[in-house]
Amino acid sequence: MVTRDDLESFLIRMDLEWNEVDEGMFLVQSPSGGVVVHLSDPVLLVRLKVMDLPNGESDLSALYRTLLELNATDIVHGAYGIEDGELILTDTLELQTLDFEELQASVESLQFAASEHLGQIKVLAGADGDSSEGEG
Repeated sequence: MVTRDDLESFLIRMDLEWNEVDEGMFLVQSPSGGVVVHLSDPVLLVRLKVMDLPNGESDLSALYRTLLELNATDIVHGAYGIEDGELILTDTLELQTLDFEELQASVESLQFAASEHLGQIKVLAGADGDSSEGEG
């Protein structure tokens, strides 16, 4: 089973800037924004904030449909979700079998999805260029 020390070693090997913000919770800096990696036995949670969702009575049904379609067809690791008014990409990995390559693939998949889909998502959300894209 992967330990906190193993996870720290994996992050060092990934050659990204990161810091431990709480016991077993790491903030990894990336071009797509902060990726939170949280050791929560028996799983590892990987989360990337894509953007804040618009407030108000906007019809976001086209956005929601697109996110579901992307989850089904275009996301290798993880899925889009909504939490506290934020659009996030999230993945859950089992600590029992986790290795470096799986963690790296998960983080890179979330970063790639965010960078590839952000333009389309912003249009569907009616978001302007001042969104909180990529905040951790």
